[in-house]
Amino acid sequence: MAEFELVVNYRPKAARYGLVVMTTTMIVWSVIIPFCLGLFISQLFTAQYSNVSAWLAIGVIAVLSAIPVSAIFLSAICEDDCILISKEGVAFPLFMFGNLGIRRDRLWSELTGCDLLISSKTENKNGLPDGKLTLRFNDAEAVPLSLKLLDKSNLEQFLLAVEVWGKNCKREPTLIEFQNGIQNSTRGVEQFSYTQMWEEELSRRFSATSFVPLEPGKKLQYGRLNVVRQLAFGGLSAIYLAQLNEKDLVVLKEAVVPPNSDENSKAKAVELFQREAQLLIKLDNSNVARVYDHFQEEGRNYLTLEYIKGQDLRQLVKQHGPQSPEVVLPWFRRMAEILNYLHTQQPPIIHRDLTPDNIVRREDNDVVLIDFGAANEFVGTATGTLVGKQAYISPEQLRGKATTSSDIYALGGTVHFLLTGKDPEALSASHPKELNAEISDELDHLVSFCTEMETCDRPSSAHELVTLIDRVWQASPKSDGEKAVLVAGEASS
Repeated sequence: MAEFELVVNYRPKAARYGLVVMTTTMIVWSVIIPFCLGLFISQLFTAQYSNVSAWLAIGVIAVLSAIPVSAIFLSAICEDDCILISKEGVAFPLFMFGNLGIRRDRLWSELTGCDLLISSKTENKNGLPDGKLTLRFNDAEAVPLSLKLLDKSNLEQFLLAVEVWGKNCKREPTLIEFQNGIQNSTRGVEQFSYTQMWEEELSRRFSATSFVPLEPGKKLQYGRLNVVRQLAFGGLSAIYLAQLNEKDLVVLKEAVVPPNSDENSKAKAVELFQREAQLLIKLDNSNVARVYDHFQEEGRNYLTLEYIKGQDLRQLVKQHGPQSPEVVLPWFRRMAEILNYLHTQQPPIIHRDLTPDNIVRREDNDVVLIDFGAANEFVGTATGTLVGKQAYISPEQLRGKATTSSDIYALGGTVHFLLTGKDPEALSASHPKELNAEISDELDHLVSFCTEMETCDRPSSAHELVTLIDRVWQASPKSDGEKAVLVAGEASS
């Protein structure tokens, strides 16, 4: 389970103009000034400059050295135009240091107030009135944000973050009324609503559960593991962010069996869970989240997994919409490589829960497979019920007979979602081209091939799937960057 993060673009005129100036003068401060500095230093050792005073020489060197250093620093400040929102807090752009007391990262617990000042009711090109949104922190620092630099979607998500996570924040009635107006204007229409996205995200992560989840601060394994916060829970499982040995962050996945479950089923489930966990612990692949340990405590079963920072692909599509085939194909290939790695283990490892929720995009644009279906299989075996996302479950897995081909089916459904923004129709072959005309016939056929009802009608293996993806990819236009990703994938497989 990845952290939920959103990015709000925010760049005032001064930063925009500054970036233009630094870019246009780059040849001066990155080439000419360093050349003059080197020339001056070399001439100091000649007879022509032998009489130059030491203080003058030091002054000239200091000035010539300071110019490129300052230019690089100013370029970085002007280029940074993102406000990063997460469950922990807000990271502001570098150019706002002056308003933040040289601390760009602020926790939600430090936010004490948020107010809105409307200077004109006339809407600007972004559909918002002129005014300022001011955030106040407990160290008396105030951060004003100009509404004219935000659009409705940016402002909506920011205000919703304040409402959901700013527990200590006092919001003025005028701000609440203004926020409700924005939400009402974007809800229920074709224009994308970030409020709807956040509500869907929260309902996806925190649904009704048949047990009491662990609270932050709960310690397990004699104090080795400390629960930091809940990431998701629902049904008979939960996921937490935890700290291991008061140092490393890990993901803790919990599975609970109801006390009234049949003892034989419960014992079989525990045996399968432990066997699966032992296999997962042996995995060593940079694109698969590591499984560190499994244990049982107070009647609950746990897996500890590597914490991967990034955005899962469902979040990404919800925020940015369907992805182009050129973007999806490298991810498709990487996931097929990962499945090939898992399926060629002895015995083969079946993921059982391959969905957009369990794939995280890292900062380098590569993808990592997180979370395994072991806990779901454990709960399902003990209770006799299927646990998983129905739209991505193959017919044979639905019948309790998951195979390696079941993961290929789930991957095909995942690619359908990435290309269309819609979950695939359950128990049917997916044709993303019906929803996205930009998709080639070859890619549409490949997705359909992966999601056929019978295992014999799908690619015979993940290795074959990699080959088929390469054929589709080679037939489509690719950028140099995408070619580099392909070469990197070939080197790692």
